[in-house]
Amino acid sequence: MKLSYRLFAGVTSLLLAFTVHGHRVAVIGAGAAGSSTAYHLRQFANADGVDVNITLFEKTNRIGGRTLTTHAYGDASQPVELGASIFVPINEILWNATSNFGLPLQPAAGNDDAAGLLGIWDGDRFVYTQDDRSSGWWNLLRLVWTYGTAPYRANKLMQATIQRFLELYKAPYFPFRSLTTRAYELELTYVTSQTGQQFLDAGGVGVRFSHDIVQASTRVNYASNLARIHALDAMVALAPSGASQIRGGNWQIFDRMARASGADLRLNTTITHLDKVPGSEPPSNKYVVKSTDAFGVETEEDFDNVVLALPFQYSGIETGDGVLQDAIDEIPYVRLHVTLFTSPLTFDAAYFQLAPGSKAVPTTVLTTLSDDDDDDGQGSSGGADGSGKAGFFSVSTLRRVIHPSTLREEYLYKIFSPEAVTPAFLSELFGVKVPDTFTDKTTELPVISWYYPHVFHSYPKALPRVTFQDPVVGDGLYYTSGIESFISTMETSALMGKNVARLIVDDLQGLTTGGAVLAENGEEDGKSTAVVESDVKQAAAGEL
Repeated sequence: MKLSYRLFAGVTSLLLAFTVHGHRVAVIGAGAAGSSTAYHLRQFANADGVDVNITLFEKTNRIGGRTLTTHAYGDASQPVELGASIFVPINEILWNATSNFGLPLQPAAGNDDAAGLLGIWDGDRFVYTQDDRSSGWWNLLRLVWTYGTAPYRANKLMQATIQRFLELYKAPYFPFRSLTTRAYELELTYVTSQTGQQFLDAGGVGVRFSHDIVQASTRVNYASNLARIHALDAMVALAPSGASQIRGGNWQIFDRMARASGADLRLNTTITHLDKVPGSEPPSNKYVVKSTDAFGVETEEDFDNVVLALPFQYSGIETGDGVLQDAIDEIPYVRLHVTLFTSPLTFDAAYFQLAPGSKAVPTTVLTTLSDDDDDDGQGSSGGADGSGKAGFFSVSTLRRVIHPSTLREEYLYKIFSPEAVTPAFLSELFGVKVPDTFTDKTTELPVISWYYPHVFHSYPKALPRVTFQDPVVGDGLYYTSGIESFISTMETSALMGKNVARLIVDDLQGLTTGGAVLAENGEEDGKSTAVVESDVKQAAAGEL
């Protein structure tokens, strides 16, 4: 059978070489960026009358990348987001896609019957609590009573920053060949050059609000403290107003994009090597892409353009000499443990040092640093990877669920943590013994009835910086993941995919789009991309 499959695959590849028409584009990776690239490439090419043939490679058996949905109890009727969970109305690409594809939205908060008290805990005490069942006005008044004008100041900073970023979606800032240049032109390098704490301090936001509320947001969204994350990501962490998700899983957005692109979709196919076709020269390079499918069949195909739509450092792709004209930086990613589980129990008051039977036990717990922690959460309390004394970033009650076997009502929980969740931790959290196997099949009413852990390289460690990886890394070779050090979200990955798609279609037509935007007046008028980037680097070194 394997031999006959190899023969079939070889014949198919030979036939493709004679039947494929149009400009061949390989997109490697079918996550948010790759699916968006394929989708928008088809749209732009059709609109401009450019003939393209798209092949979308994905090493796993699914589309969506870090948008990953699993099912509580293994029950397909009870989906739950394991990966990227939410998006908001200002996320233009994702929001429009839900409408275009007719995908059903639901509030990210889940069921109202699971709503309750939200608490921000520092490992010693709750520094702030809020009842999600109360009116929005009451909670706003409580914020103002506790923190004065700091919430207003922080919100104004966030809105101004996000409005600047949104300029990237439209001309003259879209498309762009250099993210560094665009960030500089939009004055966003001023934001990314500072930590979240520095930016908030300069904006007159009180230290207590920054420590309690903003830092809880950066920890739950990016597993980072304010002293270890640049201010742009910190502002993005404050922006999830009106957060939604797709009923059944956010992966459906990217699945629909990939299929609407008309691409030749190759799941379970790993790219092993990328090289130039012998004899090809700029500006008409061709690339040979070597791949291996699930049956171990190796294939070589020629493409006119290649899009690397995945974090290159984890791809395992070997490149030939001269393929990468601009090196792709290896950057540190956060290794985040995401743990889902169900239980009939609620959190034990004693774990949070509350009186037994207290009704003040939150159903969702975000965390911040304690007075014993240093600014990066790795100080005297011994917290791992920035978590500080709390030891985790968040524990959330997502919703009530029904166990399909017992028909018993239980709670669905989600934990973000820098290390694997242990039975000892859950035993303390619920005040009862959790077995070493987590779930106990020998008892009729187990403490933990379903348990599902996963580890993501979820997003880059967003330390302050003013230069970013360019999307063009060779002649006809493009890269999308550079935007993740700027902002890491489903939407921004989709934006970079759309940007690369526009550049490809423009390049095929001989258009010189995406360069530096020339100012109408002033000294910046006429600066080239290289000069602007030089200025940014000098500014970073304190030379300007």
